[in-house]
Amino acid sequence: MNFKDILTEQRELFDSQKSKNLKFRKMYLEKLKEVILKNEDLLYEAIYKDFGKSRFDTYSTEISFVLKDIDYYLTNLNSLAKPKSVHTNLANQLGSSKVYAEPLGCTLVIGAWNYPYQLSLSPMVAALAAGNTCILKPSEIAAHSMHAMAQIINENFPKEYLYVVEGGVEEITEILKLKFDKIFFTGSPKVGQIVYEAAARHLTPVTLELGGKSPAIVTSSTNFEVAAKRIVWGKFLNAGQTCVAPDYILVDEKVKDSFLDSLKSYIQKFNYQPESEHYTRIINEKNFDRLVKLIDKEKVFFGGNSDSAQKFIEPTIMHNVTWDDAVMKEEIFGPILPVLTFKNFNEALLQIAAHEKPLSAYLFTDNSEEKEHFISKISFGGGCINDVVMHLSNDYLPFGGVGNSGIGNYHGKFGFEAFSHQKAILNRATWGEPDLKYPPYTDKKLTWIKKLL
Repeated sequence: MNFKDILTEQRELFDSQKSKNLKFRKMYLEKLKEVILKNEDLLYEAIYKDFGKSRFDTYSTEISFVLKDIDYYLTNLNSLAKPKSVHTNLANQLGSSKVYAEPLGCTLVIGAWNYPYQLSLSPMVAALAAGNTCILKPSEIAAHSMHAMAQIINENFPKEYLYVVEGGVEEITEILKLKFDKIFFTGSPKVGQIVYEAAARHLTPVTLELGGKSPAIVTSSTNFEVAAKRIVWGKFLNAGQTCVAPDYILVDEKVKDSFLDSLKSYIQKFNYQPESEHYTRIINEKNFDRLVKLIDKEKVFFGGNSDSAQKFIEPTIMHNVTWDDAVMKEEIFGPILPVLTFKNFNEALLQIAAHEKPLSAYLFTDNSEEKEHFISKISFGGGCINDVVMHLSNDYLPFGGVGNSGIGNYHGKFGFEAFSHQKAILNRATWGEPDLKYPPYTDKKLTWIKKLL
């Protein structure tokens, strides 16, 4: 497949102005929804082959997100695309000012394997809603899911508008040599750097959705049962292979033991077994081996067992962990939950702030002052107070990282803006203009300029 030819065809379609038309955008968004619903079983089967994800989890954490995004844009596209009137300053009277959301052009979306449908199709939907063409490159690690997306999209959409590329490193390396008008990447900071460097050669704007070690702070004032239940669910969803999962816990040392018992109780209650449909496998042997090496048997409070044949790792809690342990040196991205302690709340915040800015952060407390300090004193992409992960499900909140955890954001109107240029237009009358800005300059004119500007 000649990727350059496909991009050339997409460039021709974009230049024809077709993709900018709102009826055109809505038509293909509706068609995409229809195609997804028609091929729902195919999508379920493919992702199950990749890492044992159930129909329930696939719908609730993948397909529903994409369908919700499509519905959001179908409902709000007219208002999102409508030029926005803004204030016109005194110096530009008589005139009016508007901001136009202009599609960027030909876009490239590079998806991730851990939520192969959501993290590939959701940004793609935003790109199309904003009026762009798109080449989508899903992750080859979830190979069956990648093939399913290529099948249902390439068979139903013109490649000069939307095309899914299959393949691995060789294919994406060739694609990144081409000049796009926007690149959207979801994955690790290491690969994000490669994408960023490739984009820089063409001065192509990028959105990077990366990751990091997302903390969950548990204070003595919180409801332990609620905190434990929500953390266990969020951590072990998708077997911990979630970019916004709590990576580690910082708990007040006064309540550590009782909170550990609550965590253990909910892990047992939720019954994460190899045969459980709500517990996925580790994606491949490479990641399985990496995760097993992070488990320090001497620091295991609960779990720690694994089965390489089934790529199964039992939900594992590690305690007495320090920042020097191997498990704290990298994003875990698996079902291992290290627990560290703090003596006072500000100490916990300082520990987090001393490391790279995480994609997400979570706080469990009933103390209003602690909530304010959490928000104001540490930098992170987004998060929750008294919950985990769920901020991701709100279309009206931007989702994205900061610093090492990413650049830019999306979801809802923020996704539309991520794939748009905000074009500024000042429209002035041709009469009634004072002569102040034109030569010859005088002291009197300068006096008026100081008042106007």
